[in-house]
Amino acid sequence: MAELTGPDFSKNELIPAIAQDSATGDVLMMAWMNKESYEETLRTGRVCYYSRSRKKLWRKGEESGNVQELHAIYFDCDGDTLLVKVNQIGGAACHEGFRSCFFRKIDPTTQQFAVEGDRVFDPHAVYKK
Repeated sequence: MAELTGPDFSKNELIPAIAQDSATGDVLMMAWMNKESYEETLRTGRVCYYSRSRKKLWRKGEESGNVQELHAIYFDCDGDTLLVKVNQIGGAACHEGFRSCFFRKIDPTTQQFAVEGDRVFDPHAVYKK
């Protein structure tokens, strides 16, 4: 088995990138990175993802102002997933205005969900959509 020297974009052009708040450990979001977004993140210190829906680089916070400063970046044992520890500027990582994209908690017994936390910003006002 060859030793990995970094994330392996040769098997998959896009790999998952989990964003975690470096201070609290809260999982903020999951997005995708390609080699170009990964390299830009390392070069600039500002987290950049790849938007599958828009088919282009997505510099986190380019519309909302809620940018992510890179604190540290890790890759897993297979080189096919990234953990990006960030300083979340603006208080919200989620495009729905919540701090984390994981704000819906499912009750395993009822299979119903409840929203945890409050919106940090109004997405309609920010994104004008």
